[in-house]
Amino acid sequence: MPTEARKFDVVVIGAGAAGMMCAAVAGQRGRRVALLEHNAQPGRKVLISGGGRANFTNIHAKPENYISDNPHFVKSALALYTPRHFLGLVERYSVAWHEKTLGQLFCDGSARQIVDLLLAECTRAKDSGGSVELICNAHGVRVERRSDEFAIACTAGEFRCAALVIATGGLSIPQLGATGFAYETAKQFGLNVIAPRPALVPLVLSSEESAWTALTGVSAMVEVRAKHGPAFREKLLVTHRGLSGPAVLQVSSYWREGEMLAVDFGPGTKLLASLFEKNARRDAAAFRQVLRSALPQRLAGHLAETAMPEKWTNAVLEETERRLHAWTFHPAATEGFAKAEVTAGGVDTRELNSKTMEARKMPGLFFIGEGVDVTGWLGGFNFQWAWSSSVAAGRAV
Repeated sequence: MPTEARKFDVVVIGAGAAGMMCAAVAGQRGRRVALLEHNAQPGRKVLISGGGRANFTNIHAKPENYISDNPHFVKSALALYTPRHFLGLVERYSVAWHEKTLGQLFCDGSARQIVDLLLAECTRAKDSGGSVELICNAHGVRVERRSDEFAIACTAGEFRCAALVIATGGLSIPQLGATGFAYETAKQFGLNVIAPRPALVPLVLSSEESAWTALTGVSAMVEVRAKHGPAFREKLLVTHRGLSGPAVLQVSSYWREGEMLAVDFGPGTKLLASLFEKNARRDAAAFRQVLRSALPQRLAGHLAETAMPEKWTNAVLEETERRLHAWTFHPAATEGFAKAEVTAGGVDTRELNSKTMEARKMPGLFFIGEGVDVTGWLGGFNFQWAWSSSVAAGRAV
C-alpha cells in the first residue's frame, strides 16, 4: 500500500454505471481521475440488469418519469444529456440493440457490452491528456475535508483531490455490495437525506389477502394505481408472497406502508357486458364463464368465487363491474431492498446544484446516480438518470 497520498484532480467513488460514465467524461476533459470500487470488478449491477441484456435507456425519458421530493430537479441534467446522446454512444461502439415495449432499449447481446463501452470511454481519456485509473477492492473508504481538498483513505491507499464524486448508489440489492455510503457521506458534510426506501419492488400480502398467493405464477394485463401517482397499465404477476410484475413494481415506488392499491382487471373493457344483453342468462355459471372469456383461467376462477353477486339485478351487476375495475389490495410491506431494483429517497436534491450535481454547502463535493433522491420508472429510466447526472458532474469537476 502506498505510503504517501496520491494526488488526482478528481476521485470518483463507485464504479457502477454513473461512476464509470462520470470518470470517462471528466477524463476526456483532461482531468486526472481515480475511480475507486469496493467490488473486485466494476459494473456488477449493470451486468445483471435487464435480464443480462441491460435496459440501458428509455427513448421516451422525460422529467415526469421520475419521483423526487423536488420534481423539477431532473430537468437540467435530462436536457443536457438525453437518451439520444447515449444511444449515439452505443452505436458508436457498434453495440447491436433493440427496442421493446414502451421505448425500452436493450442490448441484443450482453450487458457486458455496456460495461466494456464505459471502460473504453475511460481509456479514451488519454487522447485528451487526461487519465482514468480504475482501482478495485478499495474497502473501508473514509473521507475528510482538509483545507481546499478532500482526503480519501481506504485499503487501496490514500488519495487527495479537489473534486470528489460520490457514485456509490443506494441500498438495493445488497448482495452485490450496496451500502449506505452516499447517505453517510452526505450527512457527514451536513447535507439532508430523504429517508431511503425500496422501490421497483414486489409487495407482500398478508391476512385474508394472502389467499391470493394460491395463484402464484398467474399473470394478467391490468391497470394499477397507488394512492399517489399515476396508474400503470402493464402486467401483474401473483407470487408466493404477494404481487409483482411490471405494473406492481411501477406503483411500488409511489406506495407507502398502510396505503392500498386499486387494480383494474379489465382496463378499457366492460367485463360483464354480455350479462346485460337482452335475455342473457344470469347465474353463477354464466358469471364464471364471462370472466373466463376475458381473464386467465385461474384468476377468473378466484374472482368468480370472491366477487360472486348475491343478486342478479342490474344494480348489483353494475356494482360488481365497478369492483372488478377497482379491486383493492392492502399490502403489508415490500419485499425489501434485497428484491428492490432501485432505492427511492436519498441525498436531498435541494442540497445540490441541478446543473452540476455539486453540493451547495460543500464546493467540490458531487453526488450522482441512485444515491440522489431521484427514482425513475421501470424500463431504462434509472440508467438514463445515471448517464445524465454523471455527465452533468463530469463536465463540472
